[in-house]
Amino acid sequence: MNAPLSQTAPASTLPIIHLLSSGGFYGAERMLLDHCLATPGQHQVLFLDAPPELIARFREAGVDCRSCAGLRALLRHLRQRRRERPLINTHNFKGLLFGWVGATLLRLPLVITQHGFTPRSRKQKFYTWLSLQLCRTASVDRVVCVAESIAVLHRQARVGRMKLQVIPNGLPAATGQLLPSTDRQRFLAGYVGRLSSEKGPDLFLDALMPLCQQYPHLDAVMLGDGPEREELLARIDAAGLQERIRLPGYQTDMGQWWRQLDALVISSRTEGTPMILLEAMQAGVPVVAFAVGGIPDVLQDRHNGLLATPADSSALARQIGTLLSEPALTGELIDNARRTQQDRYDLKALAERWSQLYIRTAREARA
Repeated sequence: MNAPLSQTAPASTLPIIHLLSSGGFYGAERMLLDHCLATPGQHQVLFLDAPPELIARFREAGVDCRSCAGLRALLRHLRQRRRERPLINTHNFKGLLFGWVGATLLRLPLVITQHGFTPRSRKQKFYTWLSLQLCRTASVDRVVCVAESIAVLHRQARVGRMKLQVIPNGLPAATGQLLPSTDRQRFLAGYVGRLSSEKGPDLFLDALMPLCQQYPHLDAVMLGDGPEREELLARIDAAGLQERIRLPGYQTDMGQWWRQLDALVISSRTEGTPMILLEAMQAGVPVVAFAVGGIPDVLQDRHNGLLATPADSSALARQIGTLLSEPALTGELIDNARRTQQDRYDLKALAERWSQLYIRTAREARA
């Protein structure tokens, strides 16, 4: 039996290889970047697919990363580092699949991070099923879910309870408090995310379009890009709301938008623990959201946010109307949300939990 890990590989020197296939800088990518910067270990990110600007963003932040096209390239890289006994941490289905093959063939420790599932199409349902089945195998040492609702799916699939752990996403401490814009004669509700079905941009419009007719001082902005953009623009144009509901596209910096928004509206059909939710709480922007995924784990209705029945756009609209009609409640929601984020979703504390999980996993693999 080898010596304890604490004597052979302290957390600061433990090699950790992250596998991710990505189309851009979204919630999982933000989580991974913060994670690499905050959690002790020698982190390396292998992008199985990624746009060059995403890789550049990680490199500019000081993270060791590279493009790794195809399974053969990954296996070649893992063999080159095999003597270091790196721990593999995967972050989506393709990463899980490739990581599982590599860990199985080379007998390396494997951690699966489950950010959430979007099983809407037949292909996505198959990916979800296969992901859960692979998590049951002996090659997988730990499965970390970012929300309790995701862990429930694994328990239902009979993934071993000893493997499972819930570690929600967190944010680094704010460097300074954002001050709201002083000119707030109009109320601005915001959608932030990919313009695709699982994020519910259509449900956002279902809620906001009638409200714009009811409240002349209400405007909306949809920040993001995706396959439903043209369809959404057509709906807005048909309703004559081009000046009231804008789609400025994907944003690389949310700082100025947090100063302008009076509410973040999360209309997702499925979620884990959304990074954008935590960012809004930290920035002092009240949140109205469907009670899906890990969101009810974070928000309690009328305490630190407003919740609506999933996929019920009328209920979502009523909750947005609550913010418009109850300014005193808005202040309470903002204060309570900031405290919740600081107390329960602080990256420094959560990074320590990750560090201990990595140490235990590597120690058990070396025993």
